[in-house]
Amino acid sequence: MERTIKFYHTMNDRCPVDDFLEDLDDRSLSKVLAVFKLIETQERVPEQYLKKISGYELWEVRVGMGGKAFRFPCFWSKGSLIILTHGFVKKSQKTPGKELRKALAYKADWEGRS
Repeated sequence: MERTIKFYHTMNDRCPVDDFLEDLDDRSLSKVLAVFKLIETQERVPEQYLKKISGYELWEVRVGMGGKAFRFPCFWSKGSLIILTHGFVKKSQKTPGKELRKALAYKADWEGRS
């Protein structure tokens, strides 16, 4: 099964994922892009890279890099399309509420405009 990853854009064409990726060092960026490619091409994606967020209609792309945990909340659209809402560095066990609220708002905006 092929999947396609797309980045969410706001009404004024800002891209929160691009904004996050621009701030990463080259090694971290390479690792993140490799995980995106793996998700798009692998038949079965290990949960360590793509996991459902319990209690929400959201998933998260998960990238570990040298003690850092990068997270990209996302949702499914049209079957095999994964929309990444934004990125953040996870510093605690649970995904912070503000990041979940942001992802849900971006999802609602996407669905309202699609």
